[in-house]
Amino acid sequence: MKPWANLSLDLDNQWSYMKTHGDPDWQSLPSYLDVLAPRALELLDELGLHITFFVVGQDAALPGNRAALRALGEAGHELANHSFRHEPWLHLYGDAELEAELARAEDAIGEATGATVRGFRGPGYSLSLRTLELLLERGYQYDATTLPTWIGPLARAYYFRTAQLDEEQRRERSMLFGQLRDGFQPLRPHRWVLGDRRLLEIPVTTFPFSRVPFHVSYLLTLSAFSPAAARAYFRAGLALCRMTGLEPSILLHPLDLLGADDVSALGFFPGMQLEGASKRARVRDYLSDLTRRFHVVPMGLHAERLGATQLRDREPSFPGASSARVAA
Repeated sequence: MKPWANLSLDLDNQWSYMKTHGDPDWQSLPSYLDVLAPRALELLDELGLHITFFVVGQDAALPGNRAALRALGEAGHELANHSFRHEPWLHLYGDAELEAELARAEDAIGEATGATVRGFRGPGYSLSLRTLELLLERGYQYDATTLPTWIGPLARAYYFRTAQLDEEQRRERSMLFGQLRDGFQPLRPHRWVLGDRRLLEIPVTTFPFSRVPFHVSYLLTLSAFSPAAARAYFRAGLALCRMTGLEPSILLHPLDLLGADDVSALGFFPGMQLEGASKRARVRDYLSDLTRRFHVVPMGLHAERLGATQLRDREPSFPGASSARVAA
């Protein structure tokens, strides 16, 4: 039998990319979900895949997006929580603000689609001890936020150079994409230890040993220079996962399926010089490689399987997290 893997798509909308970039026009909440959803569904149906979509609560709260989101759930895909406002500085929130952020997203997604969310991924890989505590209190099955890579500061430096940010916005985003030490986070699923409780963490998979990302957005950026090199790079990552017994968690983003011909306002984003049709053809090839080597499932189903296995326990070590609070 093939080893397992999971596949997810962070359903960041057009306005959320504009907001992170510092574009004031984000406040009108422009959306491409009515274009993205059918294209994603067509591709996944062609490949026979069911995956997890991490939904932003603000989108679910808008009536104009509900048909697209319902279509994802009705097609058998898992819907999970990607926060309400999609702010990558989520770790800076106070307790009441953070709890409201989770609850508003849960309520909006439930009202729009009928789904009960059981998984969470923080925007911009933003995570804190209090977030983990609240996820446990609110009955979540898993978190999927961590990205074990050392290149976060490099990605942030590129982002700061291209974004339109004032000093306050730079401060808010000072931890965007993580820290150098994140390269020492475990690649394999593990359980966060919070006193006498445990919460499953499923990291986004990076290259074993080198800890360089190889999720699809990186592949498409590389493919702009050499499609063959990008596919070889992905195959090498999958082969290393097989060799080391790592069941990968592979990540997609909306702009992996959309080009500047679909969303001209996001032409600043890496990889957007490729047309949408070209991107989807390349993504189809990557996912075909994945399904040939692994049995690909949504994250919730993978979490159920992992829950019955022996996993490493790990205490949170986020900035400001004291051992006394973890033990409380």
